[in-house]
Amino acid sequence: MAIVDTGSVHAAASRLLVAQPSVSQTLRRLERELGTELFQRTGRRLVLTPAGRALIQPARDLIRALEVARSAVESAEGVMSGRLTISSMPSQAVHPLPALIGRFRRAHPAVSVGISTARTPAEVCQAVEDGSADVGLLAVSNGPLRDATVRIQPLYVQGYVIVARDPSGLPPGQGPVRVDELTDLDLVVGQPGTGMRRVADSIPSSTGCHVVAQVEHREALLPLVLAGLGVAIVADSWRAMALAAGLTVREVTTDETLHVSLVVPLSFVGPAAQRFCTMAANAGIDNQ
Repeated sequence: MAIVDTGSVHAAASRLLVAQPSVSQTLRRLERELGTELFQRTGRRLVLTPAGRALIQPARDLIRALEVARSAVESAEGVMSGRLTISSMPSQAVHPLPALIGRFRRAHPAVSVGISTARTPAEVCQAVEDGSADVGLLAVSNGPLRDATVRIQPLYVQGYVIVARDPSGLPPGQGPVRVDELTDLDLVVGQPGTGMRRVADSIPSSTGCHVVAQVEHREALLPLVLAGLGVAIVADSWRAMALAAGLTVREVTTDETLHVSLVVPLSFVGPAAQRFCTMAANAGIDNQ
């Protein structure tokens, strides 16, 4: 697997902290046992042959099964340890992931947690499917995720809020606002295709609102609002962080919703991942 992930015997040996001839000999021995070549050289990289591609998923499943078996033995002895790797989309890494990890670590301090960020639901699912993550956390717009390669565990549904440094430009009151009530606002928006952007784009042009900045990374939205560039529409998961920064936050009335879910492998879910998912499901009502 190290050769697949790194693309060369030399890089695989470096990752595994072994001599390069050892990796080469292991590969040749496996190819002799299977009676076929698993890699072909393309330039300076090794590329999987059709036989190699057919072997990759069973090999990943076997590695995952061994890790699950090891964790199950440790759990049966009363101590849950090891490492839990989570792949999360950026907004969910802001909320609810920190709270979920904090709750899990307080219950299981011997388990270390690794977090990787994925830009799309497909990347999260791929990380879980190929074994580079034990659990995935993601959100999709206007309906739960459907993906046959992983198991989906819905957590909750959330809406959107508008955040502003100066509340005077927003409609009077403290309650939700409709998009047609927003007038003459400078908008800081994210990339097209996101739920946040669709809500911003649904503001009628007759209101006089207009886009003054478009950012590639949504993490830049709140700092730009704090700098006074304009207002932004963000997922409700950003509410606590925006309030902590001193921004005004109002709910936006819209048909757009975000469905937040966990994803786990179809098989070989380890004790730590199982426990994390159970705790997340029980905490779901607190994250809405």
